[in-house]
Amino acid sequence: MLMAVIARSFGDTFPVGEVVFFRALFAFVPIAVVMAYSGIGVSQLSTKVPWAHARRATSGVLAMFTYFAALMYLPIADVTAISFTSPLIVVVLAAVFLGEAIRLYRWSAVAVGFLGVLIMVSPHLGEGFSGASASIGVMLAVANALLVAFTMIFIRLMSATEPALVIAFYFQAACTFVSACTLPFAWVTPSGMELALLIALGVLGGIGQLLMTNAYRHAEASTLANFDYAAMIWAILLGWLFFGELPAPAIYLGAAVVIGSGLFIVWRERQLGLKRADDPVRPV
Repeated sequence: MLMAVIARSFGDTFPVGEVVFFRALFAFVPIAVVMAYSGIGVSQLSTKVPWAHARRATSGVLAMFTYFAALMYLPIADVTAISFTSPLIVVVLAAVFLGEAIRLYRWSAVAVGFLGVLIMVSPHLGEGFSGASASIGVMLAVANALLVAFTMIFIRLMSATEPALVIAFYFQAACTFVSACTLPFAWVTPSGMELALLIALGVLGGIGQLLMTNAYRHAEASTLANFDYAAMIWAILLGWLFFGELPAPAIYLGAAVVIGSGLFIVWRERQLGLKRADDPVRPV
């Protein structure tokens, strides 16, 4: 959330590519610290699955661009609320890519959750051309949610064999390279304070990246994703504190529906886990 606050404070001062560049480049600071502390050398960053890293990097880079672009058009709470679509999409993708069994209850929860998303985005989309900026922001936020869901699945597929540090390193390298390619076409020289904030944005992002990648090594993708819901509290609080922004009633209502659906999915998966423990042969 602190990273989102910094990005939101810039508004449209800096091009998206420049913001992503600082986010990616200075994310190497916590990665380097972890490598030094753990005694990991560059030679240990080798991988036998470059295609898997390329796939994860592609979805991750696109997700980062759409996220920062969405924050230029929408309040933090709105972008955060729409991002709650990701866990719903993860449930679908987990069935396709991870072979997780998804039954009627969870499919129903996903359907209800998507209804909540429609509630959240309908005021913005209903503004027509007069609210073109908000509509663009909604489309970017929805695209980000989809890309994040794919990224979650890709990390889950890789985490059994690839260390979290290696996954984070190659992603940051790809993101730095792609964003650097945009700099000759769009660059705004930051002031001293702006530069400090851009660097802080990158360091915070790197720390978050390492924590997230490690988390998906130890938990089911469709379950762990739902812990993101706590971010809504911080999004509302920080948005109000720093920018005087409060979500529209539709955001509260839609977010409540989506969060309720996500929590039901978590509960249902726990129930299924108990059934598997009691009868590991019986399909559920």
